[in-house]
Amino acid sequence: MQPTEIRLLKRIARRDQDALMELYQLYCNQVYALVLRVLRHPGLAEEVTQDVFLKVWHQSDRWNPNLGRFHSWLLTMARNAAIDRLRMEGRRPIADALDFEDATAHLHSPAETGGTPWADGQLLRGLLYRLPEDQRLLIELAFFQGYTHSELAESLNLPLGTVKTRLRTGMQKLRALWEEAVGV
Repeated sequence: MQPTEIRLLKRIARRDQDALMELYQLYCNQVYALVLRVLRHPGLAEEVTQDVFLKVWHQSDRWNPNLGRFHSWLLTMARNAAIDRLRMEGRRPIADALDFEDATAHLHSPAETGGTPWADGQLLRGLLYRLPEDQRLLIELAFFQGYTHSELAESLNLPLGTVKTRLRTGMQKLRALWEEAVGV
């Protein structure tokens, strides 16, 4: 379980502003970094980061601990908010904005990383580089840059079915690698 997040969300549901500030202090850097990676504009990233925490304030009851980790829910919400902002601005994600190589010079085991959200992210990035290049690229563009399947097919000049198959196969391989790494 995630007692800190559960405790904070219960307090936020009671409109405890200090609890929101505690949650913000725990996760603001991760949310901002993800949003900045998508938007590539610090001012917009700050606005979207604030919007994400405001959404938590108004919808603290939306996270279900039985369905996944809090940080995954929060970062998914942040990614979606950043993509929505891009679309509102009429901009497209930058295809080459992802540079995981410096962050994944060494693949760490879960025991070495301590199982923290940051460590889980580092492990996941390392596992991405064990996938075939065509699958890794599609996963990065779809999940980190917000491209739809149709946009991927068009921009990479691939049939839509090929994009979907490579994404599905890549995600299955990534899941198997993850389960092997964490001992599931």
